[in-house]
Amino acid sequence: MERASLSASPPPPPRAPLIKNLEFKIGLLLALTVLLGAAFIGYALYARGAFQVSHTLVLTAEDVEGVSVGMPISFSGFPIGKVRRLHLMDDGKVRIELAIPREDARWLRQSSVFTLEKAIVGGARIKAHTTNLQDAALEDGAVRPLITGDATKDIPVLIEKVKSILANVDNMTAAGAPINQTLGHVETVTGRMAGDYGLLQGVMGSPEKADKVVKALDRANTLLTSLNGVSLKVDGVLGKADTRLFGQDGVMDQAQQSVAKVNALLGDVRESLKKADAILANAQTASKDVTKITGNVAEATTDMARLRLEIDDSVRKVNHLINEINKKWPFARDVEIKTP
Repeated sequence: MERASLSASPPPPPRAPLIKNLEFKIGLLLALTVLLGAAFIGYALYARGAFQVSHTLVLTAEDVEGVSVGMPISFSGFPIGKVRRLHLMDDGKVRIELAIPREDARWLRQSSVFTLEKAIVGGARIKAHTTNLQDAALEDGAVRPLITGDATKDIPVLIEKVKSILANVDNMTAAGAPINQTLGHVETVTGRMAGDYGLLQGVMGSPEKADKVVKALDRANTLLTSLNGVSLKVDGVLGKADTRLFGQDGVMDQAQQSVAKVNALLGDVRESLKKADAILANAQTASKDVTKITGNVAEATTDMARLRLEIDDSVRKVNHLINEINKKWPFARDVEIKTP
């Protein structure tokens, strides 16, 4: 029974069939892998600008410490190229070749200036400066000098200046320094200013002197008040005097009227003198004829007597008018007209 069961065991399972076109599929997979790898390498080269058309710019400098291949060159803070190669020339200067993409080369002109800046903190940077974008474009392969600026060169000078400043500060803060004496004087003055008279006491030096100044100011104020009252009285007196002298019916007005009267009287005197001149002329004519002297002299004597009376009357009127003017005028003087 056991042998029969062993001989009657089931047959082994059938073998799985092979993948169809296995070799073709493996070759296709390998080809796709190679193609993807080539595409990745091409994209990486394109991203790094390997297929980009660029201009070449050559910069020369005496010292390019901190500059390395691949360092960017910036314009207004934006990278427009990078360092392609560094080469030491026969004259000891360094030749720096820069690769500038064609679309970014438009920012570089004939008047552009290139600088290498070395900061105290951070690495070196190459910068391009263009002041006039209307200038001619910079040609491919142009050679320009690189201006270097190293901030660390000024450090020794700054250290020496700081040492000098510290020495001056040390001298200023010494025990017998003038500034300490000045501060002591200031402290003394401010202590005086804390008294009753404040700033005045600080300036004068003692409360007694400040009190004298305050009293002098009070007396000056009193005197000014008195002077103000006196000036008001003087103004009133001057106003009245002005009205009396130059007002209507004042001294000046009456004096003008008197002067007009004097002019009229002087006119009368002039007429009388003209008559006297005529009588004298008649007397001279009468002297030529002895026969007519007696008659002419008698007539002339009568006329002279009458003329003298008229002149005396006019002179009395003028004297009276002048006396009236002297009474009215404040600065009078005795004036008298006497007849000959």
